[in-house]
Amino acid sequence: MSDFINVSICVSDIPRDRIKQGNNGKKYINVCVSTLREPDVYENTHCVFMQQTKEERASKANRIFIGKGKAVNFAPNPITPESVEQMPPADEVDDLPF
Repeated sequence: MSDFINVSICVSDIPRDRIKQGNNGKKYINVCVSTLREPDVYENTHCVFMQQTKEERASKANRIFIGKGKAVNFAPNPITPESVEQMPPADEVDDLPF
């Protein structure tokens, strides 16, 4: 499981009529993030598109894609017997307790 999904959004592709202004004066858009079946040539694992209305989903309208991203995992790789075999040999170690 990833800790984050870093995405890049093309703000030029966001339709102006989809930008809504909240009561606080800030501007918002509703987006969806979906997992790609396979990573693309840039190793992106997710895509970002504008959230569709109920009517758009019912009419099977094309999605408006505005970005892509990839999962970032901060967990270290687990140590396996294969990875131990690939480690360089240790220098002479005389402080071992046995």
